[in-house]
Amino acid sequence: MITARGVKPIVSVQWPRKAFWLYGVVEPLAGWHFCREYPHLDSENFQKFIDALSLELGDDMALMQMDQASAHQALALAWPENLIPIFQPSHSPQLNPIERLWQFIKRQFKGENFSNLQELRQRVQHELAQMSSELISFLTCYDFILEALFHEALFYASS
Repeated sequence: MITARGVKPIVSVQWPRKAFWLYGVVEPLAGWHFCREYPHLDSENFQKFIDALSLELGDDMALMQMDQASAHQALALAWPENLIPIFQPSHSPQLNPIERLWQFIKRQFKGENFSNLQELRQRVQHELAQMSSELISFLTCYDFILEALFHEALFYASS
């Protein structure tokens, strides 16, 4: 806005923002991952994600650890029979293995500027496609997860 000299303009400014959200899960021991992109973080898109994940898993069962975001806890969600939700304590992203994957991907972009959202999307997809199961396992396999899996395997072996 142009004003007379010495007159401070008073206008509202809204910088244009565009975004997309990646929804994802990892299986830390094997390094398997499943990610999908959605235009919003809400219960409608989360339902689409868990339905797609359920189809991908087929007859396999999975525990799905997640934070307490409202989209994850919406009463309208219909959880497929092969997914069991587990909610971690509030404000504890360090407990969720996929957070390390997101941090790793973000570090790959440090200092970069993308001219548009499509360029960023392509780069994210490229980074995800390049990640080996060994790298994903290395990034996401916490000691406490390995110990829990080991104890669970011992329990079933002795039963």
